[in-house]
Amino acid sequence: MQDDTISSISGSRTLEEMADFWDTHSLADYDDQTYEVEMSFDPSARRSVVTIEPELMLDISQMARARNISAQTLINVWLRQQVDRLVAQTTRMEKSAT
Repeated sequence: MQDDTISSISGSRTLEEMADFWDTHSLADYDDQTYEVEMSFDPSARRSVVTIEPELMLDISQMARARNISAQTLINVWLRQQVDRLVAQTTRMEKSAT
């Protein structure tokens, strides 16, 4: 949410204010202020959730902050590098076995 944007229902200027508002209000009370929207979802954009030990996540978050990227981005970069390395290693081993 941009700093200059105000939520039309809650009047919130930040996501935190909006969360606080909806923690104590029901959308059913504002039905007349809502409208239907069309949405479509790309099944190929599906994401997976993986749990990470809290201490490890703290270390990763600190490293990501130092690089000015999100922890999610850093984890995805590291996983991609490791998978690529293992695939290349497996390919080399298969070629040398033949």
